[in-house]
Amino acid sequence: MIDAILTLSLLAQQRPDPLPAIPRLEVRRAANPLSIDGKLNDSAWAQAEAVTFQFPWPNQTGAKQKTTVRLLWDDKYLYLGYDCEDADITAQYTHRDDPTYKDDAVEAFINPAPAQTDVYLGFEMNARAVMYDYVYLAGKFLFKRLDLDGLQLATHIDGTLNARGDKDKGWSLEVAIPFAEFEPLFRAARPREGDQWAINLNRWDGTEPDRRLSQWSDSGLVAANPHNPRRFGTMVFRER
Repeated sequence: MIDAILTLSLLAQQRPDPLPAIPRLEVRRAANPLSIDGKLNDSAWAQAEAVTFQFPWPNQTGAKQKTTVRLLWDDKYLYLGYDCEDADITAQYTHRDDPTYKDDAVEAFINPAPAQTDVYLGFEMNARAVMYDYVYLAGKFLFKRLDLDGLQLATHIDGTLNARGDKDKGWSLEVAIPFAEFEPLFRAARPREGDQWAINLNRWDGTEPDRRLSQWSDSGLVAANPHNPRRFGTMVFRER
């Protein structure tokens, strides 16, 4: 019943067809554990396929600044590395579970059991390396008091944070998410070769009123809203 209600609600908000095809990404195994310092300079990142975000909402007035993301995995972690072009880096929030999406921030929405679409984990991380993590249920219930353990998160800023008068180059972010955090939904210690999870990757950029949301997989919604689990992309775990 919950799944049916969610479907009807999202259909009412969705743009008419045709929508872009839902993307697919093969995620390679990292040869060695990565050092999480925000700099994306581990040699393993060069072996990971990069995906670039799109800008689905032309009515937004923020600058169209490029974002690329790479993903890797090993026995313990899912790794994500974001590279964000940004001429004016701003981030005000400093505490765990603050609304980081109001800052310059990136997101990962991850569902390790794609057969169900009403539950996923959200990770929203600003340019200060502040994490807002939660469980999202049925498109309306967000449980943010569940702080996931063992996360590693760092950013690197090429510019000056919250200095509005100069021109910055950008920022990068690395996060390592333990597979143990997905076990209640995935019911396995870690993925295996060929396993498929649903995921979307997003970025909030700029300051009001000139804000822009960009994404890997277009949510297909009329308003600038990333929360549409039926439009998440697919990531496939590969051993090689």
